[in-house]
Amino acid sequence: MNKLALIFSMALAFISTNTLAAGDAAKGKTKSVTCIACHGVNGNSMVPIFPKLAGQGEKYLFKQLKDFKSNTRQDGLMAGIVAVLTPEDMADLSAHFSKQAIAQGVASKAANIALGEKLYRGGDKSRGIAACMACHGPKGAGIPSAGFPALASQHAAYTAKQLKAFRQVSINTQTDAKSPARDNDDRKMMTVFTKDLNNIEIEALSQYIAGLN
Repeated sequence: MNKLALIFSMALAFISTNTLAAGDAAKGKTKSVTCIACHGVNGNSMVPIFPKLAGQGEKYLFKQLKDFKSNTRQDGLMAGIVAVLTPEDMADLSAHFSKQAIAQGVASKAANIALGEKLYRGGDKSRGIAACMACHGPKGAGIPSAGFPALASQHAAYTAKQLKAFRQVSINTQTDAKSPARDNDDRKMMTVFTKDLNNIEIEALSQYIAGLN
């Protein structure tokens, strides 16, 4: 079975075994007041290190909030925010932000867009690196029903930070280091994808994603 077929079959399995109670977007808008400082009005962050939430898949957003609350995904700032949230709050917030329109991102003029596009669309077969679009779509819209996040127009600085955090899992394993890492990806797909990426490739890929729309 080739990698694209494997990813697709995993997505179907994920859809069939994971459900999300529908949140109330109107209530979520009211509850989102505390999110504005970092994520901006309607989820369009103006600060590159804070992610844009607008237009992100509802299932993905809900999972991230749950993971922050359980400390499966670690972030000191978010831990304080989610500590007081109920499952209903998280569902409502996820519903609200998923219905907002993301502000179009812009790639740096100095970025190696050709390299980023190559990795995003074709991966690198020689190193076993799968194409990003297999899970995130040709235009970076993701697969909301499977919980695969939208990437298009996301801040390059935030995307690069997350790719490096996923990569750190492999570095820690290989070196016995205990540096902060992110490992809340389903079936460790992102951990596998990032383990052989270098910083130049991560930067190129992040910039290419920022310009996708």
